[in-house]
Amino acid sequence: MSSSIQSKLEILADAAKYDASCASSGAPKRDSRGTKGMGSTTGAGICHSYTPDGRCVSLLKILLTNSCIFDCAYCINRRSSNVRRARFTVDEVVTLTLEFYKRNYIEGLFLSSGIIRDADYTMEQMVEVARKLREEHHFRGYIHLKAIPEASQELTAQAGRYADRLSINIELPTEKGLKAFAPEKRTSTIRTTMAGLKLRIDEVKAEKRAPKFSPSGQSTQMIVGADGANDATIISTSASLYASYGLRRIYYSAFSPIPDASKTLPLAAAPLLREHRLYQADWLMRYYGFAPEEITEGDASGMLDLTIDPKLSWALRNRAKFPVDINAADRDVLLRVPGLGARTVDRLIDARRHRTLRLADIMRLTSGARRARPFIITPDHRPVQDLDSTVLHARFAPKPVQMNLFG
Repeated sequence: MSSSIQSKLEILADAAKYDASCASSGAPKRDSRGTKGMGSTTGAGICHSYTPDGRCVSLLKILLTNSCIFDCAYCINRRSSNVRRARFTVDEVVTLTLEFYKRNYIEGLFLSSGIIRDADYTMEQMVEVARKLREEHHFRGYIHLKAIPEASQELTAQAGRYADRLSINIELPTEKGLKAFAPEKRTSTIRTTMAGLKLRIDEVKAEKRAPKFSPSGQSTQMIVGADGANDATIISTSASLYASYGLRRIYYSAFSPIPDASKTLPLAAAPLLREHRLYQADWLMRYYGFAPEEITEGDASGMLDLTIDPKLSWALRNRAKFPVDINAADRDVLLRVPGLGARTVDRLIDARRHRTLRLADIMRLTSGARRARPFIITPDHRPVQDLDSTVLHARFAPKPVQMNLFG
């Protein structure tokens, strides 16, 4: 690798770290064994690596350029930012992707970009990277392109023919926040492009013989803690996005202060734990049947409790609904029991068809049995009745670390 490419890679890989939406889940299986082509989305030779906070880093995750004509206050790459700038050519990105794959560093490519010249020109460059990989080099690995809302529908349609997934950043949870911090962007433009993607994805699914179009769907990302929106607002916005555009996933990115930032932005970073709680709340909506308003009800601030997870928090606010009988409760009820995940609930339901489950059975089926005990009944277990919400909150909240100042 030349020193010039190495220098660009250092700048543009670092600039891409602020985009959290890089997971490769949901890609269709493609295997090049026995066929002409390179790469695979599954199987041997693909190395998935995750950072401690859960972000997937198994893709070559870079920007085409960190130069941008926009001046979004929260973005390190904004027009007025005093950062080192760099730009890859199309062929440089193609070569890097192929070389990194051959070395087994990655399973595919996540490509985003600042806006250069205009949205259409930038999108053309990104589409050309994907086209060359697919058509000229027969690359069968995963490709995720960050679509540009302001680009033409024709270019977005081309991108969907080559990419496994397209994503469009909603940026901030409220239109008010976007107007304040990114006045050159429009929520209406972002949502219109999302709607167009959904329509095209649905059309292709309905026509089984149609060429594939973004087969693992679309996703988005929103910044948490930059514009003052509380968790209730963020969760409500997320629910609306899932319902309206069939998103596969929403990524939450805790705001981090940037150099020479606007005075209107917070001085401190948003807690990563807040980001984590929002992911847990997101999971409750998508897989556990929780309505968005249930998750943050009871707190006038509209903020999630950082000391315990949102499912346990809901259960403590609704003690009258517990305990539930493990051997009789419906699946929807069991899904709301702290400590019981969806897979565990399905195993419980299957097991109780054959025998009456006792506490020891629950403990064998899940490591979350300790958390579930105050909320369930079995023939040999009934929780102590005086364990009120305050007691349980204290029991399950993490204990403060005691520091020995004297060695």
